[in-house]
Amino acid sequence: MAKGKPDGGEDRTIQNAAQTLLANVRFASVDDPIKTIVITSSVPNEGKTTISIELARAIAKGGRTVLLVECDMRRRSLAAELNLHPQVGLYGVLASTSDLNSSAVAVEKNFWFLDVEPHIPNPPDIIASKRFRRFVEDAKSRFNYVIFDTPPLAAFVDAAVLSAVADGTVMVVRENFAKRSEVIDAHAQLENAGANVVGVCMNYCHEERSEYYYAYYDKQGNRMRTAGADDGDEPGGLLPLPTQGHVHRVHQHAQTRGELEASLRRNAAGSGTGMPVNRTRPSQQHAASPNIATGEDR
Repeated sequence: MAKGKPDGGEDRTIQNAAQTLLANVRFASVDDPIKTIVITSSVPNEGKTTISIELARAIAKGGRTVLLVECDMRRRSLAAELNLHPQVGLYGVLASTSDLNSSAVAVEKNFWFLDVEPHIPNPPDIIASKRFRRFVEDAKSRFNYVIFDTPPLAAFVDAAVLSAVADGTVMVVRENFAKRSEVIDAHAQLENAGANVVGVCMNYCHEERSEYYYAYYDKQGNRMRTAGADDGDEPGGLLPLPTQGHVHRVHQHAQTRGELEASLRRNAAGSGTGMPVNRTRPSQQHAASPNIATGEDR
């Protein structure tokens, strides 16, 4: 995740980073999809809660259902970040005093949150219990993804215990913050627990813009709009694509815009054949909210 800046660009940067993280998690196990994900870190204040929330949002915006579970039972923070304060939570579900259907609260479309009650005794024993394993399987059957926000590994063993149950684990490492030895020890702790460590997510990174940009041209080789490092991210995104004619999307690194325009005009004056891209804008598909009682999309 990029280091924060107090403007709209920060939101776009974080969203793009979260989408990239989600794609990497998916690619980590194509044949056996990862549906339950533990988010942890080596030491406190590395930003794992922010990563958990943004990853859940990326999943939800992609049309998949996700349940975010508070598993830091000693230092809860998700409820405050989401500005939600449910009356019941994980412990009530495990104790059968409430069910998942009534305990999980909607954050936004496709995105649910399950808090945990305060002052839970012996969190490692609870996470290692058969009831907790049944809860994980139940949540997994209801939602496309389940994300567990857990405490740092240097302080408690909770994340290591839970990682043995989940499909995959992501370690959050804050740039220039955690010591190398702390990160290595945390990773070793996960491996000893039998965790499937999907990878490491670097956080609080300095954003570096690339010279890579997109240029859209019509059939005659006239540039319609260029988006990228040179145009300052204009509001509203790309202009609508034309309804007729071929549109070519060009990816370049070192060429100037003039060189790009000349190249496209030469191509247009030739055989007229090319590789048309995005002739029409894809329609936005919004999946209906799932029935939380059944875990299926309506």
